[in-house]
Amino acid sequence: MRYLKWLVTTLTVTMIVGLVVLIALVVMRFNASKPLALPAEITLPDGTTPTAFTRGSDWLAVVTTDDRILIYDLDGTTLRQEIEITPR
Repeated sequence: MRYLKWLVTTLTVTMIVGLVVLIALVVMRFNASKPLALPAEITLPDGTTPTAFTRGSDWLAVVTTDDRILIYDLDGTTLRQEIEITPR
C-alpha cells in the first residue's frame, strides 16, 4: 500500500510539473512572436467597401462588397492585381 501511495504521489507531481512546463512554453512562444506589420491605411478605389482582409508573405488582399479581390503590396498603396469573383 505504501508503494502505491508513492506511485500516485510521483505521478501527481510529474503531471503538475508537466502542466507548468507546457504553460510556460506557450507563454514564451506568444511573447517571442514579432508583431504583425500592417500599413496604417490601405488606399481602396472610390465606392468600394471592404468586407474581408488577409495578409500573405509579401501582399495584402481586400475582399469588397462588389465581389472583387484587390491584391496590394505590403505598403497598402500599390494595387498589384484585381480579381473579379463570378458566380457559378
